[in-house]
Amino acid sequence: MTDVSARPDDPPATTPADAAGRTLAVAAGAAFIAFLDLSVVNIAFPTIAQSYPDTATGTLTWIVSGYAIAFAALLTPAGRLADVLGRRRLFALALAGFAVTSLLCGFAPDAAWLIAGRVLQGVAAAFMVPAALGLVLEATPREKIGAAIGAWSAAGGFAAVVGPALGGALVEVFGWRAIFLINVPIALVLIIPGLKLPGGAKTAARTSALPDPLGTLSIAIGLGAIVAGVTEGGSWGWTAPGTLVALIGGVALTVFALVRSRHHASPAVAVSLWRTRQFALANAGSFLFGASMFAWLLAGPLFLNAIWQYSVLESAAALTVGAVASMVTAVLTGRITSPNGMRWIGVLGGLMAAASQGWMATDAFGPDPALWSAWVPAGLLGGGGIGIVVTVLGTAAASSVPPQQFAAGIGMNLTARQVGGALGVALLAAIFAGADTALSGFHLVFGVCGAISLAVALLLAWPAPARPTN
Repeated sequence: MTDVSARPDDPPATTPADAAGRTLAVAAGAAFIAFLDLSVVNIAFPTIAQSYPDTATGTLTWIVSGYAIAFAALLTPAGRLADVLGRRRLFALALAGFAVTSLLCGFAPDAAWLIAGRVLQGVAAAFMVPAALGLVLEATPREKIGAAIGAWSAAGGFAAVVGPALGGALVEVFGWRAIFLINVPIALVLIIPGLKLPGGAKTAARTSALPDPLGTLSIAIGLGAIVAGVTEGGSWGWTAPGTLVALIGGVALTVFALVRSRHHASPAVAVSLWRTRQFALANAGSFLFGASMFAWLLAGPLFLNAIWQYSVLESAAALTVGAVASMVTAVLTGRITSPNGMRWIGVLGGLMAAASQGWMATDAFGPDPALWSAWVPAGLLGGGGIGIVVTVLGTAAASSVPPQQFAAGIGMNLTARQVGGALGVALLAAIFAGADTALSGFHLVFGVCGAISLAVALLLAWPAPARPTN
């Protein structure tokens, strides 16, 4: 029952179940299009390159990395801004921005416009995701946060399921521009119900000043430079001036922003959250698991194409196995309400991922295709483990911060995963560059991924800290 004494701008004291479900549905739709665009371009990249034959392939890779870099770099300040400006307002604006930038990409006259559109699209996604999830967590009872994050994670998993097939079909029938234009009607459909979502109004925390502009700019540029240096280091050269400037300058700017945030009245990064041991461990786990997960997810389709000679559609079908498993385990894991139970199921998930990746590092994954005897069981095992670990780490991060800082906390956690993922992809590229054969390179990548996943399982096995008092 709603507290009638509350001011009109205050979020309701209790949120009806149907309102919470509506919020989750809209946020899940936003997560779907945001995470879909992290992967769907990969399937269309060869066709895009054919449209711009005068543009170097290295330049065109920014169509992929520009989105990922902007997305990772701005998640942390975007989450903080969502908490201050109001999540509902920022969510609606970001959705509109995502639609506009998708149009820009779809009608880009040349490669430069397409790259610029992809960077701006990543900016819009970075503001959209933490605001959307913050609204979900605000509307969800604390004991059901795990279920909400599991369902929200499943939407990202669904994007991974349909991404390759959807991208391939759109490119085949309508051309590569369709993979961007399809975002426009989806975003427009979400905007109207998004404006009517409960919560997201001003609270005492949101009436404070906006986050420190200098700190916000420093953390965004710093993380962007780090991710750019790691992403492009293999092609630029790890000792090239551009790579060194990006990495050293990025680290310096990031450290500057964090130090400044410790003493600023309205910090760009809520570094005080890291004083909570559970939040700090969740971010460390997300960083490590991001490295393993991103490298494994990229190596999988490359292996199918390069070693087993699978076509695009055959690879898409094979990859669906792990993605579906991830969706299922994310939803099931979210239903666990016991903190201790969540902790141990997280350990199990890490071990599942490590076992799958370790198996793929053996001769069972050799030059001869072994879809049913090796790929399918390994995909079920690894995909299932990913769904569990991502949900457990997201739940741990969300449940360890006060409600008024949900968006900031989730933004920081997603940033940790994205930056870790960029490092994982860079590690994959470095391993392939030094491998004697393609198959030995894949085996080494899978083995390293398994070792990292095992480390995450050990991290999750640490005794759970006491719940913070708010």
